[in-house]
Amino acid sequence: MSTISIRPWHKDDIDLLVSYFNNIKIWNNMRDHIPHPYTYQDAETFIAAQDELMPVQNFAILSGGEVAGGIGIMLKSDVYRMNVELAYWIGEPYWGKGLASESVRLMTEYVFETFSINRIVAEVWEYNKASMRVLEKNGYFLETVARKGVLKNDFLIDNYIWVKQKIY
Repeated sequence: MSTISIRPWHKDDIDLLVSYFNNIKIWNNMRDHIPHPYTYQDAETFIAAQDELMPVQNFAILSGGEVAGGIGIMLKSDVYRMNVELAYWIGEPYWGKGLASESVRLMTEYVFETFSINRIVAEVWEYNKASMRVLEKNGYFLETVARKGVLKNDFLIDNYIWVKQKIY
């Protein structure tokens, strides 16, 4: 297995980001606010916006020094301010190599050390069993299933909500 690490996104990642996000198999597991098709302008806007986020909230996943995916959080507000939402994706050439599991482990440690929160929440569509296994391996528990809670590609699907709580 190659060395896995996470680092902030760079401008020279734009080509790969566009390529990965235009893969329908990856996009089918993302929220609709991510455009499809995904353009160079979309990637430039995303990467430029990362400079505004301190501490860093979104990272490229590297395998053997190559960008293989992405992982990040969305801070919550109001009564949910002690929560963050975790999201991640792996480029298809890297599927089945354990990158997601190790990346989630690294990100979970980073989030609990860096942010003043007590819960990380990850939402997974019903058909993404591999992602559910990644979360389970990292100590996340299935909190609930929102039955037909997501409309994706004109289909109502179940949304599995996984949680990891900070241990005090």
